[in-house]
Amino acid sequence: MSLPQPVPPSWKDLGKSSTDLLQKDYPFQGTALEVKTKTPSNVTFKVAGNRNTHGAITGDIESKMLNKQHGLTLTNTWNTLNVLKTQVELDNQITQGLKLDLVTSIAPSKGMNKSAVLNAVYKQSGFHSRASIDVLKGPTFTADTVLGRDGFLVGAEAAYNLTEGRISRYALAAGFNAPEYAVTLHALNDLKSFSASYYHRVSADVEAGAKAVYDPKLTNGGVSIEVGTKTYLDSAAFVKAKINNAGVLALGYTQSLRPGLKASFGLALDTQKLNEVDPSGPVHKVGMSFVFES
Repeated sequence: MSLPQPVPPSWKDLGKSSTDLLQKDYPFQGTALEVKTKTPSNVTFKVAGNRNTHGAITGDIESKMLNKQHGLTLTNTWNTLNVLKTQVELDNQITQGLKLDLVTSIAPSKGMNKSAVLNAVYKQSGFHSRASIDVLKGPTFTADTVLGRDGFLVGAEAAYNLTEGRISRYALAAGFNAPEYAVTLHALNDLKSFSASYYHRVSADVEAGAKAVYDPKLTNGGVSIEVGTKTYLDSAAFVKAKINNAGVLALGYTQSLRPGLKASFGLALDTQKLNEVDPSGPVHKVGMSFVFES
């Protein structure tokens, strides 16, 4: 069961409980399969594939090697777009609470398109800060910080283009977390768009949440609203439902069939077009997801 986080690792994670409630476990965009295995030597393999509603199939294979003694993690990923990605992480070795990682990617099929991002994360009680620099693009330096005390949370992010010598984007966030609920406000896109979210753990088996977004680029007056709920049927199954102001109703059902095997099913209905014999566009969607883990 999801609970409000005391101090999230990033300003974007303020309101994560509400975001997870409204976005996760709705696999109506197609059919997905994920298989995870782990060796005795702490090497993890993951293979994932997805077939979307248009019939396009994508997938990736990932390997992760962990050396706990030296705080070192090496992750390699190769996907069906022929993009090779490598991430090297060093955690709590230079000083307690500091994590460094380097993420590189290369796409040979796109003229050797490359990227390299260096990240640093520092966390202490009530304080999380991140900084990253995109070495090959810009270069752009990005930093964000989250402060928390007595349930109150404040976060901010800014990106600085080193070549042009200017701030390329900035955003702010604030929220309050209590044991049973969380409220969060975001000011995004250089304070030009705003969002407010709410999460409530109604009981041990029921959760509810809502999110409102104001963005001048959106239709319907620039405002979108979404509300949802989650109910645990037992320790191995739960159902979810949500609806937005565009009239799209989504339903999700997740069942743990056995240890290491989970199945999820999703359905999305455009309630404004239920009576149309031949509605235009993919207004109704259905999908499923299976996860195997050993």
